[in-house]
Amino acid sequence: MNHGFPNLGHASVVGRLERIGAEERDRIGRSAPEVRVVSYDVRRGLAIPSSASRFPIVVGTGGPGALDPRQNDGVSPLAQGIAEDPAWEAPLWRFFDALLARRGTALFGICHTFGLLARWAGFGEAVARGPEKGKSAGAVANRLTGEAEAHPWFGGYYRTSREGRVRVLDSRLFDILPSGRGSGTILAHEASADGEGGEAVTMVELDRFADGSPRIWAVNHHPEIGGAAEQRESLMRLASGREVGPGWLEERLRALDAFDVSQETERELRATRAFTFEEPVRAVLARALAERSGAA
Repeated sequence: MNHGFPNLGHASVVGRLERIGAEERDRIGRSAPEVRVVSYDVRRGLAIPSSASRFPIVVGTGGPGALDPRQNDGVSPLAQGIAEDPAWEAPLWRFFDALLARRGTALFGICHTFGLLARWAGFGEAVARGPEKGKSAGAVANRLTGEAEAHPWFGGYYRTSREGRVRVLDSRLFDILPSGRGSGTILAHEASADGEGGEAVTMVELDRFADGSPRIWAVNHHPEIGGAAEQRESLMRLASGREVGPGWLEERLRALDAFDVSQETERELRATRAFTFEEPVRAVLARALAERSGAA
């Protein structure tokens, strides 16, 4: 979803999928098939998978610009320099429809993809954050809902939190406000610094597997971003090899400083990454590898 723009999140997603896949292959042994990650340039290249059955899991990344491609004229502030053809939207909606019907395939949406899933499923409406709120960036508070506390998977996330108050790594210009329509179980909201829940939705589940683990879920933050040292190295590599403005680099370096604020903040961010991204993805890949190697 990055429309060709420098994107730390995409590199992080690919790296973590490869690492988790390698770890699960090692656990199973020689009979396990190899894990390959395929990227599709949806917004700029109009590239969308032709089948929902090809992959055990699909991960949609974050990206710049407004959540409705028709608003990305390349000039307005919320477009962030993006001018795009909205022709990808209808086939992407059909792909989401196919994924929902395909019970064996998982879908995880991050940030920009969260907003697209809100529009597709109807559970939320995108509203630009006004000057009174500004861009949400860095380590910020979220509040888990009662549905998250009772969830067979995310209940563990709730139990590691301080009565539902969690920390996430954020970088977004839009709030997703609940519409009261469509499908989806709301699992978290934006929160104030003291942990009081706000209106903006930040975590949703649309479907789950029979064992209670999430099958289609999404977050409006960035759990794919790893430890500060690892990501600073990736940022500097991007900055040296591509044309990126100083503002882009400085903002992301400031966000990574969140990991250095305190050990408690780092612990909370690691819990968010584990429960919302790494472990649900691991469960999907482990199941798929076991089935395809005959080890199930």
